[in-house]
Formats: sequence, structure tokens, C-alpha cells
Amino acid sequence: MQNKKIAIIGCGNLGTSILNGLLEKKVLAPNNIHVTKRNISTLKEFEATGIHISDNNELAVKNSEILIIALKPYNVVKELEKLKDCIHENHIIVSLATGITIHEIANVVGDIEIFRAMPNTAADVSESLTCLCSNSTDKNTKDTINYIFDTIGKTIHIDEALMESATVLGACGIAYVLRFIRGMIQGGIEIGFDAKTAGEIVNQTVKGAAELLIRRKEHPEYEIDKVTTPKGCTIAGLNEMEHNGFSSALIKGITTSYKKIEK
Repeated sequence: MQNKKIAIIGCGNLGTSILNGLLEKKVLAPNNIHVTKRNISTLKEFEATGIHISDNNELAVKNSEILIIALKPYNVVKELEKLKDCIHENHIIVSLATGITIHEIANVVGDIEIFRAMPNTAADVSESLTCLCSNSTDKNTKDTINYIFDTIGKTIHIDEALMESATVLGACGIAYVLRFIRGMIQGGIEIGFDAKTAGEIVNQTVKGAAELLIRRKEHPEYEIDKVTTPKGCTIAGLNEMEHNGFSSALIKGITTSYKKIEK
């Protein structure tokens, strides 16, 4: 893997998170990494690492084997049109764009291995859940792409038809959870805590709840039942939330986000 050559085209926030993961885990020799951005001044901090920083996408493509396309969705096809003469059959393309299908990319670049990846912003702390799909049938290629995204968290493979759903549940989902956390902190302030202490309690509580489900692989209701004693304060609070549409509002929010992508 050390000798693989990677280009991150359009290295914004998400691209930078992936770059940090590659560097931190020493997946590649830094001089085998090319990153591009229109405004390269925001990437100056990486110059000392030995990676190649440029605003020249064509040059980056020519010097790479794996292309991670981290551009805005509306720019992906346009930029690939410009670069298609530099892209050859041995290139592997990984698109991070929502709504741009493998078929649309293949129509521009031809019959090569193409992946779609949907990480989330927890990549910044190496805790992303990245959903992957591809047209590749080669196990070694799939393992390579898995390995790259495992540097920023965990990866799972899904059907391409579910990639927009993955965007909502995994990427938009970060915002939903953060809004829930904000609400818990506000409630904590109302019952007597200062904001900092409430934040510490809530953040660790949410992390602990997630770890319970990840490690024990139980349904959430199984763990909820452990803390809802008869006539207790937990069940009273949960019932009040449900009477006010807590679960319903969350489900409606998720489905509304999905409909927005579908349009």
C-alpha cells in the first residue's frame, strides 16, 4: 500500500479529513500523495509533510493511480470531462459526491473501476462511518479502498441504490445527533447545571449509549428497558417526549432530507 499513488481532487474539509487519516496511519509515503484545491493557501500546513500540493488537477491525475474526487456534486461530471484524457484504464476513481451515480461517471471516463464513498464529518476524529459501493469485482481493489477509508473510521459496503439513504442516515445524521445533544444540554442547564458541565455529562452519556449498542449488538429498546423502572423518572420523561412527537419528528426529518436528495 505504501507505494500506491493517490490524488485527492478538491481537498476541502472532507478531503482534508481523509488526508489526515492517511498521514496519521502512515498508509502511504507522503510523496505518493497529491492534493489539489483552487485556493492552495488553506493546505500550506501540509507542505512540510512531503505531500504534493497543487491547483493543477491534470498534473495530480497523471501522477496517481487512485483518484478521490472530493468536489461538490455539481462540479464532478464537468471536471471529469476536463480530465478524461488523463484518466486511463488502470485508474481507480472514488467519488464522494451525493447523487452522482457510477453510471454517470463511467459515461465520462469509460470502463474503469469506480467507487462511491459516503463518509461523514466524524472523519475529523477518525470516527466516520463510510458507506461504499462500486462496480469493481476485484477483491484486492476493494480491500485497498476499504483500507483507505478505515483510516478515518469504519467502512461498510452497500448497494448503490441505498447511497442516498446512506447520505441522510450517516452524513446528515451527524447533524441530527448534534441537535439532540444540544437539546439535552439545554435541558441540563434548565435543571441546574452550567453549560460546560452539562456538555461534559451529555457528551459522555451519548458516547456511552452508542458504545453499548456497538459492543453488545442489542436493540436500543433492550438497553432502554434496563433503566426504565416502574413509576420511575426515566419512563416518565420518555413518555413525555413521545407524547410531544420525539420519535415521529426524527423520522419525519430523516424522510424529508431523503426526499430533498431525490428531487
